Amino acid sequence: MLNISKNPLYKEVQIDHYTSLQKVGDKQYYRQLNKFLLAFGIILLVILFLPWTQNITGYGKVTTLMPGQRPQNIQSQIPGRVEQWFIREGDYVKAGDTILRISEVKSDYFDSKLSERTNLQLQAKNESSKAYLNKIEALDNQLKALEEELNLKLQQASNKILQSHLKVKSDSIELEAALTNQSIAQKQYDRVVALNLEGLKATRDVEDKKLKLQMAQAKYIAQQNKLLESQNNVLNAELELSRIKASYGDKLSKVKSDLYSAKSLELNNRVEVSKLENSFENYSRRGDLLWVRAPQDGYVNKIYKAGIGESFKEGENLLTITPAQFDLAVETYVRPIDMPLIHLGERVRVQFDGWPAIVFNGWESVSYGTYGAIVVALENDISPKGKYRVMLSPDPEDHPWPKELRVGSGAMTIALLNDVPIWYEIWRQVNGFPPDFYKPQTSNKESK
Repeated sequence: MLNISKNPLYKEVQIDHYTSLQKVGDKQYYRQLNKFLLAFGIILLVILFLPWTQNITGYGKVTTLMPGQRPQNIQSQIPGRVEQWFIREGDYVKAGDTILRISEVKSDYFDSKLSERTNLQLQAKNESSKAYLNKIEALDNQLKALEEELNLKLQQASNKILQSHLKVKSDSIELEAALTNQSIAQKQYDRVVALNLEGLKATRDVEDKKLKLQMAQAKYIAQQNKLLESQNNVLNAELELSRIKASYGDKLSKVKSDLYSAKSLELNNRVEVSKLENSFENYSRRGDLLWVRAPQDGYVNKIYKAGIGESFKEGENLLTITPAQFDLAVETYVRPIDMPLIHLGERVRVQFDGWPAIVFNGWESVSYGTYGAIVVALENDISPKGKYRVMLSPDPEDHPWPKELRVGSGAMTIALLNDVPIWYEIWRQVNGFPPDFYKPQTSNKESK
């Protein structure tokens, strides 16, 4: 008994003759418990020295490796109204197949012959441009003709001025000759008069010399008039040269002004032609946008604007298409503390939602239902979830991924690091030390 009371009963009551006490009193169960604990300790010690693969786990989803292979929303580049659907949800469409016909909702594009009328305006503007070009060519020819005529007129006036100067020079020489003749006639007359007074010459000789003197004086005066006339001709020729320059300057200025005006109008017309060409091309392309077509082969997932006559804005989602051909990948997320342990080309194990699997993170050999993957991309910027995104592709040396996988299904990833004993992993986890990791081996070419 426990001997709690101060009055012990074992001295007064005899319990040896009780059968139940005889059956259990002498059994030593603690010996079996000790054996069990010893065996359990040995097994636990052996387990502590078993190899354990350090790992990093993450959760993500199935996606595609190429952006163009992911589900995409189909929008319309212009606002419109639903007129006719040519598909339904679940249909398979090929690239270029017509999905939807829409109609315009803006009054600026209600005209069914808008492109034709714009094309007529464009043709008229092109003809106008040709007319301006012809006018520019004609004015250019007129300008060249005036310049040639001006050069000839200037040359003619210059020649006339030169002739006038030469005539002045000739008249000046003749005036000097007339002056010399007059002086000689005057001397001869004076000599004859003196001789006449002495009786050596007759009166007739005096009269002859006087007549010659008068004739010489008349020639001198006439030559003076002729010289003045030649000098006046020089002034007239120079005045004519100035008049020609002024006259043709006005003509050339007017032609140049008309030429520049024609060029300016032609350039403005060219701008309008460019605008009309742009408008015509936009209207033509806008007409094609009234038919919404499939950008690639795929399946129609969901239609957002189902009603006939329902309006929508430009850029608004109309339906979603999943590409028929795609390369599966896994998009997973790891913690920032584990990001330095992930490298390109590192092998990872993946468990997909909906596929039975028995996973032992540290014992890859006894895991079941996981598939191999390789790290192909690392994101350098942290995501809104506070983790880094890592892209995984199927490992070609491992089992192929299930064909029934669909984009968007969940996945759990296990990045395998170094092999260490279990006791070391427990000690590391308790002390919060980082795991031992390694970098995947690369080829010599890549290392260079």
